[in-house]
Amino acid sequence: MSIISISRLLHTLRDVQVGNPIARWSDPFKFTVTFECISHLPEDLEWKLIYVGSSSSVNFDQELDSCLVGPVPVGVNSFTFEADPPSVDKIPKEEILGVTVLLLTASYRDQEFVRVGYYVHNEYDSDELRENPPENIAFDKLNRSILVEKPRVTRVAIDWYAAMKLGTETKGAVANGSQLPPVPAPATFEELNDVALQEKEEKKTEEKTSPKKEVNDGKENKSAEIQA
Repeated sequence: MSIISISRLLHTLRDVQVGNPIARWSDPFKFTVTFECISHLPEDLEWKLIYVGSSSSVNFDQELDSCLVGPVPVGVNSFTFEADPPSVDKIPKEEILGVTVLLLTASYRDQEFVRVGYYVHNEYDSDELRENPPENIAFDKLNRSILVEKPRVTRVAIDWYAAMKLGTETKGAVANGSQLPPVPAPATFEELNDVALQEKEEKKTEEKTSPKKEVNDGKENKSAEIQA
């Protein structure tokens, strides 16, 4: 996972390990997140784990847990994130079995900058129950499988520098309708991918129109400082 641009992204997600990709329905979710920060962030990063309860409405999404990580020093950092399973009474009965989505998101000052999506498959633990499911769901017989091989990682460019410069004034300025743009609503994977593709095109344009020698040297020096 590469850095898009030092001026637009001060945080790089290195790796996410799922501690229990195959588990019982009632087992907690476990993640180990590794990320790199190339500039000191004075405020905390907020991480959230969201379970999509229905493919037809976001009203059934559940925020399983959230945690604040920080202040974040320069370099490679990691932490373990655990969350309880979703509340069954908040999921439509017909949506419990089958495939759904689990989202791991990270934000800085209410600006979401990375999202990792996993497909989750919920099914009974025996062929008999899978072929003839009971009318009332037997949760003690359910297995949960997270498809860790194919995560959907999406990055969104945010204004890191404005957030650090303005400090606590940022939220108030947005609320008062100043020139700062409002924080956008969470986008779909398709919309986020469009943003990522646009950034790649912008980067290609910049590479064609500006000399790269000095910039590349700067990046190499920065990496050396981090590794040291």
